Amino acid sequence: MAFLENKIPPPLVGIIIAAIMWWLSTVTPVITISQLIKFSLIGIFICIGAFFDLAGVISFRLAKTTVNPLKPDKASSLVTSGIYQYTRNPMYVGFVAFLLAWASFLGSVWSVALIGFYIAYIQRFQIMPEERALTVLFKEEFIAYKNKVRVWL
Repeated sequence: MAFLENKIPPPLVGIIIAAIMWWLSTVTPVITISQLIKFSLIGIFICIGAFFDLAGVISFRLAKTTVNPLKPDKASSLVTSGIYQYTRNPMYVGFVAFLLAWASFLGSVWSVALIGFYIAYIQRFQIMPEERALTVLFKEEFIAYKNKVRVWL
């Protein structure tokens, strides 16, 4: 399955998962909760997602390194400051938050299971190859960072 490594842009994977989540919500039971709770959850998850995604992109831009997840070997510097002090993958954390917002909107418990699939896919086909590339590029510096900061949260 190595042919999938760094091939599908993570936002596209998220869109595919979101579409399947929507489909599942049309064929499985949904949970009815108050509109206040529903829209509060959606708002909270969207804010969390936007925070993590923007913080990650801004940190990369300040370091003048690539944001392209399909070309981790083109990184010009190892970013360990800002949000990267707390998670090695803030943009993927942000995508998960957006999927949680979407699941909250849909109200389908079954669609939440697909978020686990998104996490597993990104971990195997995106994060693992990225980390191999960063280990080659930054050697001991990346290994020390990896031992200090969690992959997700």
